[in-house]
Amino acid sequence: MNRTTLSLIAATGALAAVTAFAAFDGPSASGASAPEAAANLPVQRTSLLCPAPSISDIADTSYTSFTPVTQGAASSGKAQLQAAGGGSADGTGNSGTNKDSKGSKGAKGSKGGKKTAGRPVLTPKAPGTPITGDTSGADAPALIGTADGKFAPGWTVQETTEVAAGIGRGLQGVNCTAADTDFWFPGASTAADRTDYVHLTNPDDSAAVVDIELYDKNGAIKSPLGENQTVPPHASKPILLSTLTDEQQADLTVHVSVRSGRVGAAVQALDDRSGGDWLAAAADPAGSLVLPGIPKDATDVRLIAFTPGGDDADLKVRLASPDGLITPAGNETLHLKSGMTTTADLGDVTRGEAGSLVLTPTDQSVPVVAALKVVRGKGDKQETAFIPATAPVGTRATSADNSAKGTTLALAAPTATATVKVTASAGSEGGTPTTKTYTIKSGTTQDVTVPVPSGLKGSYALTVETVSGGPVYASRALSATESGIPGFTIQTLPNDRGMVAVPRTTEDLSVLQK
Repeated sequence: MNRTTLSLIAATGALAAVTAFAAFDGPSASGASAPEAAANLPVQRTSLLCPAPSISDIADTSYTSFTPVTQGAASSGKAQLQAAGGGSADGTGNSGTNKDSKGSKGAKGSKGGKKTAGRPVLTPKAPGTPITGDTSGADAPALIGTADGKFAPGWTVQETTEVAAGIGRGLQGVNCTAADTDFWFPGASTAADRTDYVHLTNPDDSAAVVDIELYDKNGAIKSPLGENQTVPPHASKPILLSTLTDEQQADLTVHVSVRSGRVGAAVQALDDRSGGDWLAAAADPAGSLVLPGIPKDATDVRLIAFTPGGDDADLKVRLASPDGLITPAGNETLHLKSGMTTTADLGDVTRGEAGSLVLTPTDQSVPVVAALKVVRGKGDKQETAFIPATAPVGTRATSADNSAKGTTLALAAPTATATVKVTASAGSEGGTPTTKTYTIKSGTTQDVTVPVPSGLKGSYALTVETVSGGPVYASRALSATESGIPGFTIQTLPNDRGMVAVPRTTEDLSVLQK
């Protein structure tokens, strides 16, 4: 047997060792056993995309990056956030890549933030400790981030913007997200008092081609301008929704689908009178949905839902309160016609207590997407935030950019009692981690007392872990009152995808004989 033949067999055997787990024979007379269960291992690489933060010249934006310490993670690695090129949030075409003094200011005044052109704007130093950066004005670019090795498992970046006055004034926050090919945004608008942008960020070396579809209460809106939107490589493109249609609609569902490539997507929803916030993509269409963490002092709550399939949906609407599941009077059920955006005004549904909305099918299960528009305050001192339906915490979820005051953590266990462990990390400038454990009773929502690192300096991160029991859904709210206006923003806490199932494999050269 010559050297070439041996090399071929060796290479084929290595390939078989990787792929043979996909199909296998049952135990044979020779005593062969079935493969072992998949191992749950830390991910080795993570990518995140942050949209351009604001169109306001008086906006102040902070970024907080955090990776939880993960057992079994690599001993080395790195993470960084860099400015993306492409269009600016105000539609002027300014790339904001900090090529000269008139471009983006980058992340400044931070522990690890840099302003130098071509360099990362944020570079984390070690897992377990947050790192922060800040910028200001309307020309701050979108950011593209990558993390590998010890920084990859559960890597989370929060973008928080405070706007003192003008359109969208108040607090706006969004979790930077991974690239994908399909997004649903119930809760967008083209009404006269709204300015909504869908931000598309492309992390790859080739252009992405994207379709944007709009659905109102009557069905799909014809919008040829939403088709074949091209997002250049390593660039971000904000698209004003009102430029895609002449119709002014208070409640829309936006569907972003990618024809080629992949993008990160988020909707920035700005209101002339009641502030605004980021609308993150809703969880994938499902028959049952949970929208966790409605503030107890919400003055107005509006449910926006959509079913993308060919069947109508009938949903039972319930509120998971601190005392159990209750049915909102006058909103016991919701009927959704296929392909049409449906809304329900729930008013001050929480009535001074924490709550989460739970949607379940009354009969046949039909996939649905949904989000809540939440208003706090009254009159000219209103502020708005959004709560999309979300996936459960699962093994672990991570939330960055928390402070000793103004942080609220809502935990909901809609189907079964659950035990949850919450860990507060070290502070970005000092402090010792601390952990608390909570029991959330079946059918309830609790605004828990958030643990704070002892000796805290700066901001800190929270990790939420399901210890036992049923699925847990969570959200984190940040609050900051300015000039009597109750500014706030809410981010849901789905699983941080820090772990991945990796099949256990063994070498089996017998496949070469088949």
